[in-house]
Amino acid sequence: MTNSIDKMTFKKLLATTTREKEDSYIVNELFTRYPSIQELLDVTEEELLQIKGIGKVKASQIIAALQLARMNPCPVEDRFTIRSPEDAFEYLREMQYLNQEHFVVLGLNTKNQVVFRETIFIGSLNASIVHPREVFKSLIRRSCASAIVAHNHPSGETTPSQEDIHVTKRLSEVGKVTGIEVLDHIIIGHERFTSLKEKGYL
Repeated sequence: MTNSIDKMTFKKLLATTTREKEDSYIVNELFTRYPSIQELLDVTEEELLQIKGIGKVKASQIIAALQLARMNPCPVEDRFTIRSPEDAFEYLREMQYLNQEHFVVLGLNTKNQVVFRETIFIGSLNASIVHPREVFKSLIRRSCASAIVAHNHPSGETTPSQEDIHVTKRLSEVGKVTGIEVLDHIIIGHERFTSLKEKGYL
């Protein structure tokens, strides 16, 4: 109950600072991209500018609100810890309801806690689109220890395609070079998932 009150208060703070309604697109998009208060506190101006409707002025307002929140800390919910493919699926469960494929990266710290979540692209999985540069950019900037990538299959099936396997191996190779291990690639379907690590592709 405490966490939900904190989040509501935080939402009100952001809405007031940006002169938006609490149920506006921008406020809702912020909480969709950064589900926990901790993720929002870690957001950068560069990331804010990627959100439709947020320009330099609004981004500065949001950053100012976040700085204010850091100076007056309220209880922040614990970061979600991922110890297994099942944990990753639970964290990303809502992706099963998406009508398009979303490719998501989760950055983890040394305790396997989620530091941030970012949607890299929306559309059919393609190696030329899922470029390692885009996947690892935020991981490197936030000094993540490891990562989990995931995408959904709107069909509900979770059998990995050759493209899924190719992308997984490519990201794994880059992870070894950067020192940020890709722990798993989770394919999410309707109330089911497939771990490419468990399938032996990582």
